[in-house]
Amino acid sequence: MIENVLGAAPADLVREDRVAGRLYTDPELFELEMTRIFERSWIWVAHSSELPRAGSFKSTFVGRQPVIVTKDRKGVVRTLLNRCRHRGASVCEKPSGQVNGFTCPYHAWSYGLDGSLRGIPYPDGYEGVMEKRDLSLGKLRTESYGGMIFATLNEDAEPLEGFLGDARLWIDRFMKQGGGYPIKVLGRHQFSFRGNWKIQLENTTDGYHFPIVHRSWMASVDAETADMMSFMTDPTCTTHDLGHGHSVMQMVPEHSDLDADDGSEPLQGRFDDLVAELSKTLDRAQVRKVVRAMHGTGFNLNLFPNVSMSAAFFRVLRPISVNETRIEHVAIGPDGPPELDAVNRERLRIHEHFQGPFGFGTPDDAEGWDRVQRGAAAAPTMPILVNRGLAREKPGPEGWPTSHVTDETGMRAAYAQWKAMMSDD
Repeated sequence: MIENVLGAAPADLVREDRVAGRLYTDPELFELEMTRIFERSWIWVAHSSELPRAGSFKSTFVGRQPVIVTKDRKGVVRTLLNRCRHRGASVCEKPSGQVNGFTCPYHAWSYGLDGSLRGIPYPDGYEGVMEKRDLSLGKLRTESYGGMIFATLNEDAEPLEGFLGDARLWIDRFMKQGGGYPIKVLGRHQFSFRGNWKIQLENTTDGYHFPIVHRSWMASVDAETADMMSFMTDPTCTTHDLGHGHSVMQMVPEHSDLDADDGSEPLQGRFDDLVAELSKTLDRAQVRKVVRAMHGTGFNLNLFPNVSMSAAFFRVLRPISVNETRIEHVAIGPDGPPELDAVNRERLRIHEHFQGPFGFGTPDDAEGWDRVQRGAAAAPTMPILVNRGLAREKPGPEGWPTSHVTDETGMRAAYAQWKAMMSDD
């Protein structure tokens, strides 16, 4: 088994109730994570709404490898390595768009939407040297579930649905926030923080920090919203370990399944004008479904290792180095008739208020993540504790290890998967 430079095998760095502090700071461990986790796992790369037609593409990364996610002329979604087969230049630098193919800007080798090499300028120097059919762009295994598209560099990875396992139930529930309509991406923004990727991974199912770090946000919203997010002492608010490193934190259990609605819950008064506008063209039941889902679902779903489905947005993480992580927040909303434009405008305002770069939530979270990284440099032999709620964690009715929403069940789930993958030679 490979050992890191500090002399301890990765398996020895994770225990049930704590992890070694150098999981945040050791560059050798980071290199192992890139190969053993990000090059072997299913990595989220796109949502189906980002590829609406043949020729649609999106540039992104699988670990540190640049890729292009594209829909070919047959409607097949593919993930291609963003690297020309000639001299290695990237063939696409745009974040997204609509194209007929990809052409390398260095020597103009051109590729189809399926990655096949289509054209070479001045081909007379290549007779008897190569065959174009042998020089397609590299292709990654690509599979999807519930509109969520994943790719992997690991040809031996288990099928995506098996990897997602019980998280599929929560993906299905998350997609119900369209109020009967499909979900689409409304917009995104990116930022970096000076910290290890696992610090952010932990945060998504960390209910313990919410009323402390986000006190200013709680003071900025209406009383109904603040009351809805007051889950610290509610015993019905829980966190579940879903297996394979995935976990879900239920902050508002009554909104976990938006189809479970007996009609008794009043809609928030702040949306009265929106209800009046929608009621001109939509029936009462449809208006209720759409408006009731304005804040998204009442849970945060963490999908190991790089994406979470949180309330009403996706949060995507990309490790840059041991102490730098890039985060992308992707706002979503219902994809339906023009009447829903007003709904999506309001959803964007809600998103900006908390997740936006000038919002209340994201800057406060990022400050906390930065501080964890800075503090982790002190006393590197001192462990990071993930033991909150360990004594009260028990199997729920579904068999999932379950504890209170403020407990660290989700972190323990992620680190168990980290340990398994980092120990697999």
